[in-house]
Amino acid sequence: MPAESQHVLAIDLGTSACKVALVSTRGEVVAYDQEETEPHLLPGGGAEQDPDQWWEIIGRVSRRLLERGIVRADSVEAVCATAQWSGTVAVDAGGRPLRDAIIWMDTRGAAQVAKVSRGLVNIQGYGATKILRWIRLTGGAPGKSGKDPIAHILWLREEEPSTYRDTAVFLEPKDYLNLRMTGRAAASFDSIALHWVTDNRKPSNVTYHPALLRVLGVDREKLPDLLPATDVLGPLTRSAAFDLGVPEGISVVVGTPDVQSAAIGSGATRDFQAHLYVGTSSWLTCHVPFKKTDLFHNIASLPSAIPGRYLIANEQESAGVCLTFLRDRLFLAGDGLLPPEGLEAARSGAYRNFDDLVASTVPGAGGALFTPWLYGERTPVEDASIRGGFHHLSLSTTRAELIRSVFEGVALNSRWLLEAVERFSRHRLDPIRFIGGGARSGVWSQIFADALGRTIEGVKDPVNANARGAGMLAAAALKDVTFDEMSDRIPVAARFDPDPKNGPLYDDLFREFVATYRRDRKPHQRMARGRSQA
Repeated sequence: MPAESQHVLAIDLGTSACKVALVSTRGEVVAYDQEETEPHLLPGGGAEQDPDQWWEIIGRVSRRLLERGIVRADSVEAVCATAQWSGTVAVDAGGRPLRDAIIWMDTRGAAQVAKVSRGLVNIQGYGATKILRWIRLTGGAPGKSGKDPIAHILWLREEEPSTYRDTAVFLEPKDYLNLRMTGRAAASFDSIALHWVTDNRKPSNVTYHPALLRVLGVDREKLPDLLPATDVLGPLTRSAAFDLGVPEGISVVVGTPDVQSAAIGSGATRDFQAHLYVGTSSWLTCHVPFKKTDLFHNIASLPSAIPGRYLIANEQESAGVCLTFLRDRLFLAGDGLLPPEGLEAARSGAYRNFDDLVASTVPGAGGALFTPWLYGERTPVEDASIRGGFHHLSLSTTRAELIRSVFEGVALNSRWLLEAVERFSRHRLDPIRFIGGGARSGVWSQIFADALGRTIEGVKDPVNANARGAGMLAAAALKDVTFDEMSDRIPVAARFDPDPKNGPLYDDLFREFVATYRRDRKPHQRMARGRSQA
């Protein structure tokens, strides 16, 4: 890297790992480091993480990265954070978290959302007048699953009134990190969207809407001021600079949540240019020039990190985490069968072994079908009670076929979402850029190509797409690059075309996949009610 190159310190706070990267203003991830994080799953649908621990990990990883001496610390001209979306950090007047953060997996606010959403005449569970106002102003509505930040806030107001009373401001995870870095509480036009209290009809000028605040009963003073993602929030404070190991006073860019940073980091920055992300969760999306809502599939176009643009917002709850579940709960359960050192080595090599085993099988997994709804689903159906599983197993089903069925089940769920997104955008999305940890697998990439019937473009360095996106967003804020130039700056490393002979097989599997959901949803609802009453 030439000595004159400038860099952005990009922070990528995920659900299962926290990453810090040095990204050149040309879009190259020069170096990165990371540590694992883990959500705390609680009874009744709770999912939380410790915000102080987030910051401790970020500081430790950032200092370790800078101490490697790959670039000079004085070449870092900005910091930009991206983070898991749809979380809530309750912060007091001194900027301190009052409790653990409630993250995107948490469903405890479902009852509170249902209460404020109903009306005399209901459409899809929403009062007719309310849903029409929400769609007209925001483009969507609070999810019935209770996983949006507004559900977290309503739950806190009812179940932890002292926390609600003492909260000075509720912040998304990304915006909490910015508070730690600048002392200033603010949200970006895109990060605030899942609170469903903003007028999004002008994506370059998003504002809180009094009628929406009134319907939900949320105090405006407990919500942050709003800024574009490309604004400079302020200078990095002395204490934050010490924690991160970079110069005091450099620019902190407002930044964006992970869905939007992934779009930028994939290079899919032009309208109708699609990308697929497969990490813990998954999504398939693209930028569009219009505001629109599909209430039946829980899809909406919401303000993008790119000024004046919209991004189709959707999410599949469980994707790569299905492989983690397979590894840790079925094959390497840590139950004493392996010594700790052997267990850790086996875990680190498990995904490569999965690839090799899947490559040894034929498409269709010998008839085995896996449904990946291990924590409910958000899109293309919103269903908090549905659960995943293996179907059509026999005594002849092999371990390799079980693993392949998981790969295929996640891909079939993405096909279900692709159909909804293409109807929404009125465009055939082909090719599709592929990023996230799942994109490191050539075997899985080909399965996605065959199951979706679309060309899959594996982006170079796919696991760093979010960090790259945060770095490129900061570069755009500093006028070092334009958003239209980004698509050509981020190279495609591999291309996977659908194999025509596998098309009919995956067509049949997809029909059975959707039919399985429709057959099982009612029993799962009954079983969920039974669990809640136990």
